[in-house]
Amino acid sequence: MASDEHREVSGQGRPDDQQVDAALRPRGFDEYIGQTRVKENLRVFTAAAKGRGEPVDHLLFAGPPGLGKTSLAYIVAAEMGVKLHLTSGPALEKKGDLAGILTSLEAGDVLFIDEIHRLSAAVEENLYPAMEEFRFDVVIGDGPHARTMTLPLPRFTLVGATTRSGLLSSPLRDRFGYLARLDFYSEEELEQIVQRSAERLPANLSEAGARQIAARSRGTPRVANRLLRRLRDFAEVYGDGQIDGMIADRGLAALEIDARGFDEMDRRILTFIIDHFDGGPVGLNTLAAAIGEEPTTIEDVYEPYLIKNGYLERTPRGRKTTGRAYAHIGRPRRQTKLL
Repeated sequence: MASDEHREVSGQGRPDDQQVDAALRPRGFDEYIGQTRVKENLRVFTAAAKGRGEPVDHLLFAGPPGLGKTSLAYIVAAEMGVKLHLTSGPALEKKGDLAGILTSLEAGDVLFIDEIHRLSAAVEENLYPAMEEFRFDVVIGDGPHARTMTLPLPRFTLVGATTRSGLLSSPLRDRFGYLARLDFYSEEELEQIVQRSAERLPANLSEAGARQIAARSRGTPRVANRLLRRLRDFAEVYGDGQIDGMIADRGLAALEIDARGFDEMDRRILTFIIDHFDGGPVGLNTLAAAIGEEPTTIEDVYEPYLIKNGYLERTPRGRKTTGRAYAHIGRPRRQTKLL
């Protein structure tokens, strides 16, 4: 399993949208739009490390999916002139999976572990000496005849990415030299991103079309680029190939993306809480079972944007909708009677 997930930048990518996503990635800090504070800090760290002839210290990127954590790892590797190795927490099931990846690294390489909060305890414990002392301990034999052999590792940079930093253990989190929190993008930044992506696809995108996509992309570049690709299809079939405001409206309506960027699942979450629990609170597992979605997907993909924009609240008793959610869904809010 680890061998499928672990791949180098120089290797062949997979077909379909992932290959397109790779082509749209920014190639350097100057091309990376948004996350200004994080980007400028990383620019300093990479320049200083290159000046000393050392690898960059270990980095941890936290934030909702699609905000550019992987792209930043690519850029760090490119700025340092080294290879980037990609894997994920769930792919590292056993100690041997981790050993295989670590021993394949060359001096200065960047190892990117996505969903690092999902590492097993055994794998995580074996990662500590690799991060701190650049060594990996292998136990040979069993019982009283067992002995430990230490494998030296080249100095490397570990870049971890997580959508749920609260699930990281303190020992692991404390071993990173820089912790960066990535936030949602502004509409102006997303407009710049889709305009640049349109040039690379290529796609004929008008300013009005770019504004429509930016406004409905949930503050997320990955969503913006996905909508751009889909609207290009609508423009070629229903128009003259240009993604203008009218084509964008028609395509986004067909995709069931509303004016706030909510899709069918966003609306289902809010509607269920309002209609069945009078706005909440409702437990996450109850909500997930009712709408047919995994609890982790609700927490990682849907909730951050709904909470950030004031449509949903997390409370000790469960999830609650706000007045803004009632207005968006088009439901009257019941008045609470005073006893």
